[in-house]
Amino acid sequence: MSTTLAPHTDAFVKRYLSEEIRAAIEAFYPRYPSRRAVVLPALHIVNERLGYVPIEAVIEIAQMLELAPAQVQDTLSFYHFFPQDKPSGKFKVWFCRSLSCSCREGEVLMDYLAEKLGIHVGETTADGRVSLLPAECLGVCEFAPAMLVNDTVHKDLTKEKIDAFVEMVKAEKLGARG
Repeated sequence: MSTTLAPHTDAFVKRYLSEEIRAAIEAFYPRYPSRRAVVLPALHIVNERLGYVPIEAVIEIAQMLELAPAQVQDTLSFYHFFPQDKPSGKFKVWFCRSLSCSCREGEVLMDYLAEKLGIHVGETTADGRVSLLPAECLGVCEFAPAMLVNDTVHKDLTKEKIDAFVEMVKAEKLGARG
């Protein structure tokens, strides 16, 4: 007779998330009425620390929050800010494609930035520094065209402002994910 653990126990499961990440997620427990409400903050924490949210992290978050992995995955797939297949760049650039930004040549400027970086939209530079991602709306229509770089909105974009942004990235003068 062999002894196995029931599928719901994690005694022999290798942990993917570090103790620091787990502690940061657990710190949200008292701030929310239920564990289910901690899914989005947990996804943000993992994404900030790892640069993406791999399926192993989804499973572990679900275990921590006493949810089915499908419930965590459902939230993850609803938002486009969480890559799952590979880490994003140090600088995650979300370029707005809303109607307001498009009317003010936002897509032309997004293509210009891609050309300056030597990548296509949806890719990360070879050095892993910049990921250029489309965003359906950043909610800053009055400042169109706009892009979000990590946590900073860049407004009223022009080719000159994009050139300056690329130079700042090259010189490492922008704050980055920690």
